[in-house]
Amino acid sequence: MKTVIAEKPSVAREIALLLGATDKNEGFFSGNGYCVTWAFGHLISLAMPEDYGVSGYQKASLPIFPEPFKLMVKKIKKGKNYVSDPRALKQLKIIEKLFNDCESIIVATDAGREGELIFRYIYDYLNCKKPFERLWISSLTEKAIKTGFENLKKGSDFDGLYHAAVGRSRADWLLGINASQALSIAADNGSYSLGRVQTPTLALLCERYIEHKDFTAQKYWQIQLTHQKGILNFKSISQLKFDDQKKANDLLKAIERGDGSVKVDNVEIKTVTEQTPLLFDLTGLQKEANKKLNLSASETLDIAQSLYEKKFITYPRTGSKYIPEDLWAEIPNLIRILKDRDSFKQAVSHVKWGQFNKRIVNNLGVTDHYGLLITEKIPSALSAKENAIYDMIAYRLLEAISEACTKEVTQISLEVLHYVFISKGIRVINPGWRIMKGNFSDNDDNELQELPHVLKGDDIKLKGSTILEKKTQAPSLFTEAGLLSAMENAGSKIEQEEQRKILKNIGIGTPATRAAIIEVLFKRDYILKDKKSLIPTEKGLQVYKLIKDKKIADVKMTAEWELELQKIENNEEDLSIFQKRIEAYTSDITNELLQIKIVREDLSDLICPKCKKEKLRILDKIVKCKDERCNWMQFRMICGKLLTVNDIQLLVEKGKTSLIKGMKSKAGKSFDAYMILNDAGETVFEFDKNKTTRKK
Repeated sequence: MKTVIAEKPSVAREIALLLGATDKNEGFFSGNGYCVTWAFGHLISLAMPEDYGVSGYQKASLPIFPEPFKLMVKKIKKGKNYVSDPRALKQLKIIEKLFNDCESIIVATDAGREGELIFRYIYDYLNCKKPFERLWISSLTEKAIKTGFENLKKGSDFDGLYHAAVGRSRADWLLGINASQALSIAADNGSYSLGRVQTPTLALLCERYIEHKDFTAQKYWQIQLTHQKGILNFKSISQLKFDDQKKANDLLKAIERGDGSVKVDNVEIKTVTEQTPLLFDLTGLQKEANKKLNLSASETLDIAQSLYEKKFITYPRTGSKYIPEDLWAEIPNLIRILKDRDSFKQAVSHVKWGQFNKRIVNNLGVTDHYGLLITEKIPSALSAKENAIYDMIAYRLLEAISEACTKEVTQISLEVLHYVFISKGIRVINPGWRIMKGNFSDNDDNELQELPHVLKGDDIKLKGSTILEKKTQAPSLFTEAGLLSAMENAGSKIEQEEQRKILKNIGIGTPATRAAIIEVLFKRDYILKDKKSLIPTEKGLQVYKLIKDKKIADVKMTAEWELELQKIENNEEDLSIFQKRIEAYTSDITNELLQIKIVREDLSDLICPKCKKEKLRILDKIVKCKDERCNWMQFRMICGKLLTVNDIQLLVEKGKTSLIKGMKSKAGKSFDAYMILNDAGETVFEFDKNKTTRKK
């Protein structure tokens, strides 16, 4: 009997059906010589500091270097403590029995770094020694699964992938645990979270936010002219940007007093070829969905994963934009699938059968998986968002196999009173791939102005003139699409040219993990969304100011670690060497963070109003007595308003805050009130008008 282990129940069900394992049991399917079971994602993970006997945040314990690293069953929070997840324990016992009873194992977890880690951690935790083979597929269609089972790969072929996954897992643990504890100890102001990828990402976002906030817009003026040549009207704009409005006005008046014509000084015409876009990788899909549909990176991944599990698209967590040569023969069938989809009938009518562009075929450009494709399964019963993501992937395929778009770009230089005016025009010669959607420019504001045929020395009639007042633009705040691009292209920030070339295509994080990193920043209350823009919170900026010049925030170093992990995956570097380097780096970072000196507000020591003995600690979310036995605590967030340090001082020393305005009741009503402290150390509201009190 063979045991097949999938990553989740839905995938196990599909595999079991194809293998003829149709008998349903507790935690697995059986039949036809197979037992098909599943994990619930990461059933096993690295043990936490308390599992090594390190409790709380202790400076003397840092840095923590487990030797060896222990594995533990997934934990969930119960009350104030974390306990082993009963559901995980139950499934793990089922998996253990199936592993013990079988002759060999077939690994059918997701074909990628994390999927490999999910299985190997279970395998190692159970101390299993059974031989295993790997099912490596990029689609869950019946055809793909059958082909995969006919071509199972040796488990050892993926040792490099496993070691890279372990390296990533341990590096995140070492840096995350030690750096977070070190900063929290140094700050003595609550708990802070730092991480190998999350902290450089926060730094990228904060840097952009500060650049945007500190930018001072400068006004400037340009003169726009309207011309006529034959039946065509077109516009030109002054090459010079005036920083003095009076000078611009003087020129405008001089032009208006002229003879009503301008002279052509130069005509430059060139043909531009816009190559077809490549297929989407996950990051590309997330960026496009954020721009066009305002979906978060996490939402897009969830939708794509759902489409994958429903067999409508290929594996979404891909970092490639290409397909291998042997897959090219299947592309025409995928295009034919779209002929019967109403939203694609017009686009498919433009397809040039027999003349497909093979730019997406590149064996060397395919990593673990190829670029995102639709499958031969006709989509049905999709939600609006699933339809939108499916269409995005399908349209990109149609664009990718089309011809290049060619445009004629003309620039006319006109001379008026020795000032140069520029007119630009674009004429589409061959729409190529752009005809699929009918968009002929990536910039929606870019007007395709048609220009007349003119020659140097021609006189052009002037129809009108006006002054345009403009402002220099601040660096735009990051949207999720912009932040994903910054993460993806982090290597380009490196100043040294040689290093920049090496890390050119190495970002921070991977296509599969970037969405999760952004979600962590939201959960930590480090960033928030303002319309489409991402901005740091007060807490996020506070963390950034503490670590901005520290190694933990170094984007270059994080990009270099990603390169090291790729080398491990390709069996070009040893995991043990990588871990030693990470430990040395962790030690440096921990010591650096522990030495941070934080300048605090000039605040007299506040004594606990309950025990009257111990001092209070003012944290970011609560104020609490240092004596755990006293246990007096006051939340700082009251009815949607954060208690300021000044109000905390007034409350404790005077027994009453200043008037707090704009608080919201449970019914959503706004009210103003004072907070007062009674003899029992409890806070109550005192309303400004009727002086009635209400216990808080």
